[in-house]
Amino acid sequence: MLTVLGFAMIATFLVLIMMKKMSPIAALVLIPALFCVFVGQGAQLGDYVLEGVGKLAPTAAMLMFAIVYFGVMIDVGLFDPIVRGILRFCKADPVRVVVGTAALAAIVSLDGDGSTTFMITVSAMYPLYKRLGMSLVVMTGVAATANGVMNTLPWGGPTARAATALKLDAADIFVPMIPALGMGLLFVFLLAYVLGRRERRRIGYLTLDEVLEPTQTETVLVKAGGGTDTTRTSGGSGGAGDALGRPGAAPGQPEGASEEGFPGLDPNRPTLRPRLYWFNAGLTVALLTAMILELLPIPVLFLLGAALALTVNYPNMAEQKARIAAHADNVLNVAGMVFAAAVFTGVLTGTGMVKHMADWLVGAIPEGMGPHMALVTGVLSLPLTYFMSNDGFYFGVLPVLAEAGAAHGVSPLEIARASIAGQALHMSSPLVPAVYVLVGMAKVEFGDHTRFTVKWAALTSLVVLAAGILFGVI
Repeated sequence: MLTVLGFAMIATFLVLIMMKKMSPIAALVLIPALFCVFVGQGAQLGDYVLEGVGKLAPTAAMLMFAIVYFGVMIDVGLFDPIVRGILRFCKADPVRVVVGTAALAAIVSLDGDGSTTFMITVSAMYPLYKRLGMSLVVMTGVAATANGVMNTLPWGGPTARAATALKLDAADIFVPMIPALGMGLLFVFLLAYVLGRRERRRIGYLTLDEVLEPTQTETVLVKAGGGTDTTRTSGGSGGAGDALGRPGAAPGQPEGASEEGFPGLDPNRPTLRPRLYWFNAGLTVALLTAMILELLPIPVLFLLGAALALTVNYPNMAEQKARIAAHADNVLNVAGMVFAAAVFTGVLTGTGMVKHMADWLVGAIPEGMGPHMALVTGVLSLPLTYFMSNDGFYFGVLPVLAEAGAAHGVSPLEIARASIAGQALHMSSPLVPAVYVLVGMAKVEFGDHTRFTVKWAALTSLVVLAAGILFGVI
């Protein structure tokens, strides 16, 4: 019964948000609460929610202060040279823009944190996509998939969890998988090239002067199935709105101006601090280095970084309040989404739905598949890491799969390597807080992102799995 209700709850959630019948926050809260009552555990709802909130509170705190920090870095102009450099390298060619998005996301993913990757990638690429009139779901889809492949780094989380759960060395899991993961990343670049060519056919090949021309804004309307319509409006009309119902730029205001949180390339915005550029660059490098070296918990690092960035760049109290207020919308949306997701995960775990779903899936494996448990693990890693947290999969399901494989002579190392194949899809899961940073900063509806990305991310995961089998490491 719990197995059926668990799958029904997840399916209901996904259908409602993809059909835009409910907002993600409302769906994350109300649907699990309703199913908690259905299973006869309504009296324990409060305990489940508080337990879920307790587990995700550090993540919410990290995201809140990280958004403030990177928001300030955008305001002061830290990423302006990157945007200009990418713009000139891409030469206003949508193919280069999408491939550049994949490259930037992959490079920044070396820090091992998805939220940071998405903040930097969106900060740099969003103005370019808006100015070219490109589909924003292409940006979020490519960034999420590239980050998913790179999320398998030993310090990224999944590999370390697999090593811990099966008592293995993380290097023994990861190093042999490098060629297979390389094939997965190569596939992401190929995907970016194909999507870029599709965007080029739709909007054409513009010159750099046309891109920098501020007299015309372009709104990309995301249709069901990932298609797009483009509506051009005069930059002076001020009445344009985007596909998500938000107002366009005000009269005379450059595309991506501060009211949307992305100042873009406007060289005259009052928040710029060119004299402090190297201080801000050094602070950001130091922050990311401290995060990789784990000198302090990540929420503490971003809290200190945000406070220092605000104090040095805007010593005036009124300016500090203005900068915080400018990014309050993003902070509230993302933090609210994380705490709403705590309700979903709390109920899913507390009621026992996750355990029953995992046991059912493992029990459904035919006896004859025993010698092929590595392949089975790789295939199961796609839906299981999408519908449950990495902790739930690696500590709850993976040991069971490894035990079943051991009975048929399958090495735990092969099981562990296969288990990380699904990470490209995992990074677009509604249970991953970082994905809400991505869609929130990119101003894309979560349902649109899911509908567009899932098929490509799943295909990327299958490429990694197939390459691992081909190279003989799975």
